[in-house]
Amino acid sequence: MSQTIQLSADSQYKKMTETPVAKLILSLGIPTTVSMLITNIYNMADSYFVSQVSLSAGGATGVVFGIMSILQAFGFMFGHGAGSNISRMLGSKHIEKASRYASTGFLWALISGLIIMASGLIFLKPLMRLLGSTDTILPYAMDYGMWILLAAPAMTTSCVLNNILRYEGKATLAMIGLTTGGILNMVLDPLFIFTFDMGISGAGLATALSQYISFGILISMFLRNKTQSKLSVRFIAKELVTIGDIVVTGLPSLARQGLNSVSTMVLNAQAKVFGDAAIAAMGYVGRTSSLIFSVGLGIGQGFQPVSGFNYGAKKYTRVRKGTWFTLFFGAAFMGIISAACFGLASQIISLFRKETLVVEIGSMALRIMCVFLMFLPVSVVATMLFQSIGKSLPAFVLSCLQSGLIFIPLCLILPRFLGITGIALSQPLAYFASALVSLPMMLVFLRHLPKNE
Repeated sequence: MSQTIQLSADSQYKKMTETPVAKLILSLGIPTTVSMLITNIYNMADSYFVSQVSLSAGGATGVVFGIMSILQAFGFMFGHGAGSNISRMLGSKHIEKASRYASTGFLWALISGLIIMASGLIFLKPLMRLLGSTDTILPYAMDYGMWILLAAPAMTTSCVLNNILRYEGKATLAMIGLTTGGILNMVLDPLFIFTFDMGISGAGLATALSQYISFGILISMFLRNKTQSKLSVRFIAKELVTIGDIVVTGLPSLARQGLNSVSTMVLNAQAKVFGDAAIAAMGYVGRTSSLIFSVGLGIGQGFQPVSGFNYGAKKYTRVRKGTWFTLFFGAAFMGIISAACFGLASQIISLFRKETLVVEIGSMALRIMCVFLMFLPVSVVATMLFQSIGKSLPAFVLSCLQSGLIFIPLCLILPRFLGITGIALSQPLAYFASALVSLPMMLVFLRHLPKNE
């Protein structure tokens, strides 16, 4: 290792293990919050601009969101799986091992993206049906979904690159790549949809182009040696141990995003009974709550590299401090934002569509969601903690509970008794139940965490 690289590694190690925990988490979390915020804003911008085409077109964005969840499921599995191992390897000063995880995670994310793209394009129509399209929504969903599938390899690999940068403590570099793509998407949307008269296909094309440009910016950080871990064919692991470490550590992310996709299908299927207005309204609520989540819990993304790095360095007191800071900060911040959105629910939904039924369903569901969102940080922080330090089983269990194992039964049962209100209650109640399970698991682990070595 050259002297320059060694000095850079030593400086990063000192930063991650000696900077006051709250300051370090905020410094890493704020760029990630900006990235998540921009990503969710351009998702909402897609929904907004497409909703101007027609009500059915607006419903299509909610349907195709299921494809994005599938892509994110594999991208985050390899991204978090590689990133968690990388942070612990850098914490214990095993830089070449970190490169093996980075290169291997990137390759498998690329393979998964190509497979999803090919299979999705071949079976496009039945896939859109499976995701919850009605007869009127189907043509729009197919037009939009085709472009999202063409961007699949960029989406999965970008997840890996973004998470490697975050877990290395280079959140600002990750922010540059993601926010550039997000801003470009918002600029191209109205240009392609209205100026070039491409309709919903224009929104899909704008998203695909933006994803590939974002990918190009992210990978340039590695090509320009801005990272400690390297991407190279010679570092790609052939043995199953390294691949297994990535997959097992990343399984909670696969479960979370995969179950989110299944949950979207179930929600759309249940909402289909109440018509296109219900599908569109619940889609708008989902995008809005994702935006609230990104602002309130983005700081938690700064906690993961701090937790993993210091756990690898055996700085256990810093792991404890980071956990409590992230939990209380996230709950307080999310509570404030949720309160504001509760009061403005009708106005928020009206930004997308102004039909009375859409606004009524959407504002009711959004208000219910805002009441329960402050419980979400408990399960999310617990999952982040366990995943970042390599405790895959509890992270997997909590991810499943948070993302679908509770929601899906509720969404299938409650509408029989409460109608559309039952659908609106399902996800918030799932967040509350997950928090009740997560809190004692996290408390027991923190209590038994050893002293610093």
